Amino acid sequence: MSSDPSPQTRLGWIGTGVMGAAMVGHLLDRGHAVTVFNRTPDKARPALDKGAVWAENPREVAARSSIVFTMVGFPADVEEVYFGAAGLLAGALPGAILVDMTTTKPSFAQRIDEAAKARRARAVDAPVSGGDVGARNATLSIMVGGDPGSVAAVMPFFEVLGRTVVHAGPAGAGQHTKMCNQITIAGTMIGVCECLLYAHRAGLDPERMLEAISGGAAGCWTLSNLAPRVVRRNFDPGFYVEHFVKDMQIALEEAARMGLALPGLALVHQLYQAVMAQGHGRKGTHALMLALEHLSNVA
Repeated sequence: MSSDPSPQTRLGWIGTGVMGAAMVGHLLDRGHAVTVFNRTPDKARPALDKGAVWAENPREVAARSSIVFTMVGFPADVEEVYFGAAGLLAGALPGAILVDMTTTKPSFAQRIDEAAKARRARAVDAPVSGGDVGARNATLSIMVGGDPGSVAAVMPFFEVLGRTVVHAGPAGAGQHTKMCNQITIAGTMIGVCECLLYAHRAGLDPERMLEAISGGAAGCWTLSNLAPRVVRRNFDPGFYVEHFVKDMQIALEEAARMGLALPGLALVHQLYQAVMAQGHGRKGTHALMLALEHLSNVA
């Protein structure tokens, strides 16, 4: 493990949503000075209550920070945060490191890297997996792309936020690794939801069924963490459906660019489009169950 990060390092954080709020909270709990910005100011209140300082825009965050973390929603949000008139690149200090933990296109991560270098700054792409549970418990898996020196400088902070941190390669490699993660999750999610649907129709006690299969080859994070939420009919988001649809779309576009056919991912993507059409885009990804129930006319 790396040494504990210096509390003198001036940090910036942009994006205090479902996951970002918990993540910046861990850094504040370690005594770090953090400047924060969020498009919806009220969502930054927990961080401000812990001692973070408010900034009016991303450029102001950059001007006060040597390392800035971003955790926002969609590629358009990343575009505005980095390249807008009041964006990070407009205020980035020489030698600063800009760390995007949003899931975006690998080519976008490379574009940010090139733009940062043009301003004598540096960039790292570091998308995460683990959802709200991983963010709260600091057990995220962090997939990192960037040059070795920049990654080494940020690694102590990653180790505050996550349990598994892997440097996958140069700029964009973290995002490519996250696409592998999302492809795997897509296939796992449909399997978990279909097993619950089958158990219901077969008259099984779903909790006892889950207990039985979780200790065998079927055991996985989704089965342990999200299947019980489905059983309780709790579809609150740990990760939004609409964000997962965005991620799958990126993966499908990258696969097409590389000449790959991913029919399993394409199928799950279409099913999630049905979840969106039914008005559940702001529910958790396990709301895939709602679309599958509709297909089988299961109440």
